[in-house]
Amino acid sequence: MKFQVFIIAEVEEDIVEICHYIMRQDSVIKSRYVADTLKQTCETLARSPERGHHPPELERIGVMDFREIHFKPYRIIYQIIEKKVFVHCVLDGRRDLQEILERRLLR
Repeated sequence: MKFQVFIIAEVEEDIVEICHYIMRQDSVIKSRYVADTLKQTCETLARSPERGHHPPELERIGVMDFREIHFKPYRIIYQIIEKKVFVHCVLDGRRDLQEILERRLLR
């Protein structure tokens, strides 16, 4: 069964920030590759969003509404509501994400 995937505006900003960082540290080509792959990975949620697991930072505080999948060090945080998948964050998994996730997802 196919789900609709919605990528919220903040996710676009997340991807732009990631790409700017990669451009400064590496190359434009790698930046484009990462941006394209992150977007494609988000779109794969249309086929099987249940495959993701609950982010441990949220699970620890009893929040089980969100799931995550990964591409390299990046974590794609999303929520399934009926037949819709809402992608809320694309974050670098090497950062301390507890505060970021609580601020962005539990407003």
